[in-house]
Amino acid sequence: MKSVLCCVLLISGSPFVQAQSRFDGAWKIDLAESEAPTKPEVYLLQDSTYHCTTCDPPLDILADGRDQKITGEACYDTVSLKVVDDRTTEETDKRIGKAVGTSKMTVSSDGNSATVEWMESCNANGDVISGTLILSRETKGPRGSHAVSGSWQIVKRVKLSENALLITLKLEGDTFSFADPTGQSYAARLDGTPTPIKGDLTNAMVSLKRIGENTIEEIEKHDGKVVKVTRFTLSADGKTVTISMENKAKGSVRQFIAHKQ
Repeated sequence: MKSVLCCVLLISGSPFVQAQSRFDGAWKIDLAESEAPTKPEVYLLQDSTYHCTTCDPPLDILADGRDQKITGEACYDTVSLKVVDDRTTEETDKRIGKAVGTSKMTVSSDGNSATVEWMESCNANGDVISGTLILSRETKGPRGSHAVSGSWQIVKRVKLSENALLITLKLEGDTFSFADPTGQSYAARLDGTPTPIKGDLTNAMVSLKRIGENTIEEIEKHDGKVVKVTRFTLSADGKTVTISMENKAKGSVRQFIAHKQ
């Protein structure tokens, strides 16, 4: 799942049978309080070839604007990279010939920062999720490479569409459930039973367990391989939930703070 957590719960339960969990309710992610990934993104665009070792999956394609086949756990099967000018590139991801994602990166005139405008619709409903990122340059690319080359750290999420910010959680007995506005959902037992994510185009499976009173851990797998570990941790007063996401492929962690609505 690319969306920033995808969560809206559809489980019903009688309050006379069991007290409501403090996880239950609507939550909204606060971008101002959330943290960027711990590792930078690394790109190299030179001699008409584009390399992205930190992309998921990694990319090694021609920068000629043509669709090129890729392999991996992505929801798309082709990627194209177009050089717009000496400071701008546009990436388009397609699934069976239909665009499901775009990313436009524009480097500032001084070369020290960049803006990324992206969108994706990797969900069963085809709903669009979009956002804008501000990046800060950490290292430059080699001499003669395009301006996007080098390593970049995300320093700010300027915006994120509402369907990626709103969350509703519910814990009932030994079952933790969520679903998001784009149609992705699951209801998984806390005993580690593999459970499919409905509406997810990558055929991901999750297994869950409870770690202490206030933390639920979700392990996401593709073809039996762990790709992401997410932890939902309630604050002591039950007013916020911290969502920590570890990308195993990148070795990077990002963190979101959501407030109860």
